[in-house]
Amino acid sequence: MTEDTDAGVERILILAAHPDDVDFGAGGTVAHWTDAGIEVSYCVATSGDAGGFGDTPRHEMVGLREAEQRAAAEVLGVHDVEFLRQPDGALYPTMELRKGYSRAIRRVRPHRVLIQSPEIDWRWVGAAHPDHRASGQAGLAAVYPDARNPFSHPALIVEEGLQAWSAHQLWIMSGPRDAHAVDITETFDRKVAALREHRSQTANQENLETSLRRFGSVTATRYGLRDGLLAESFQVVHIT
Repeated sequence: MTEDTDAGVERILILAAHPDDVDFGAGGTVAHWTDAGIEVSYCVATSGDAGGFGDTPRHEMVGLREAEQRAAAEVLGVHDVEFLRQPDGALYPTMELRKGYSRAIRRVRPHRVLIQSPEIDWRWVGAAHPDHRASGQAGLAAVYPDARNPFSHPALIVEEGLQAWSAHQLWIMSGPRDAHAVDITETFDRKVAALREHRSQTANQENLETSLRRFGSVTATRYGLRDGLLAESFQVVHIT
């Protein structure tokens, strides 16, 4: 499926485990959305402090990776980035994480929420990091039922004034049930540029652009796009 599904979508929220997850999984699509005038926000569960190379002092990693993610987001036209500062490498779909994601949904009031897959895609195990799946589980629970239920996380209303909000469209990235492709040929260079902002993660990846282009080409071919085009793919779920 490749048809336009953005009609009526003005705000999109992306929930992800780590800095750089959005840029790897959906960077070209995010640029496509912002180019179309859609407001995109990120809520990132961790600050990626368990990542990076050995020569980066651990106490500097949180600030470094948050700054990298903000810079990468700017490349793609995103200006709202929130970090929940959950433990990197030890993320679980706890009520605390569900509340954090629910808070973000109620604050942003998105028409669409993009999450990571709570399922393993055995074609590409690298995307099935336990933190990714935990983020996906918590994100799904936040979309349905938490954020829309005024009796879930009541402090969000009583103490923060964040009323319940129902997002009726859920997109899932890097999962085994993708059925929708987005043509990112025109935004591919910005996807690469955004990932280059994550210097602590990509500085030693000399073949980064080549690998991304190959993956985008394979995805485009899978969905019947003509030769030379690049794509990212997602599962689209409509929630009543």
